[in-house]
Amino acid sequence: MRTVMVSNDLVRLSFLAAVLRDAGIESILLDHHVSTIEGSIGAIPRRLAVLPEDESLAHRVLAEAGEASVA
Repeated sequence: MRTVMVSNDLVRLSFLAAVLRDAGIESILLDHHVSTIEGSIGAIPRRLAVLPEDESLAHRVLAEAGEASVA
């Protein structure tokens, strides 16, 4: 899996997952449980990840949506 976005904003991550899904790219939210266990204080951000073969397209899709993805 390749990380394309790191954030503690669940609404933003949900929106970006929907944007990727609309482009035909499956994504997964990593570190959700660890972040919840530590109390969601922001010490452990959540990561939105895609398959390696979808990474370049995911970066383009996120850029078109006005989001700066992780390089």
